[in-house]
Amino acid sequence: MIVVNLDVMMARRKISLGELAERVGITQANLSILKTGKAKAIRFSTLEAICAALECQPADILEYVPEREE
Repeated sequence: MIVVNLDVMMARRKISLGELAERVGITQANLSILKTGKAKAIRFSTLEAICAALECQPADILEYVPEREE
């Protein structure tokens, strides 16, 4: 499973959802969907814009966590 750590990077950079959405050029609603991990996909151009705005790498935002088998 892919875990989205966008909220962690936003806190480290002290940037609000509204400010990041404005810098990236997407709606707050779409950014919120991404932040909560409910997004099914992300465009590379959006990921690139987020990384530029937060001065980070994609791996700072996205993390792979193996799912446990039950």
